[in-house]
Amino acid sequence: MTSSTDPFSAAIIPFEVPEQMRALAEKGVSQARDNYAKFKDAAETHNGTIEAVFTTASKGVSEYNAKLIEFFKANTTSSLDFAQELLGAKTPAVALELWTAHARKQYETFTAQAKELAELGQKVATETVEPIKASASKYYKPAA
Repeated sequence: MTSSTDPFSAAIIPFEVPEQMRALAEKGVSQARDNYAKFKDAAETHNGTIEAVFTTASKGVSEYNAKLIEFFKANTTSSLDFAQELLGAKTPAVALELWTAHARKQYETFTAQAKELAELGQKVATETVEPIKASASKYYKPAA
């Protein structure tokens, strides 16, 4: 029970919120709800974008690693074949000819492999950035 000397008693301080203040407060709450809904939608969209980026990047890295293993196997086989041919050489001239041919072949192979890896790396990078570009285009329209 409140006494008449209680400063917070409704009997002592009658308090009514003016209609304009109430309308302003309701408008503020409404705007806060709208802003929260927009923020939530954007966060969910960006989470999807981040998942797409990591999925694409992971797939690309796996593809790149598979290509590296393929090249490693091919290069190892080539080196072992060369060693076997070199052991079968009867003269130093034949050995030198085998060595020169192998070196030329390896140079060409490494050049082609480097080019293929560079192209694959570019493809992976482009595909990884694509979800980010798609998401950004939804929110940011280019200037006319």
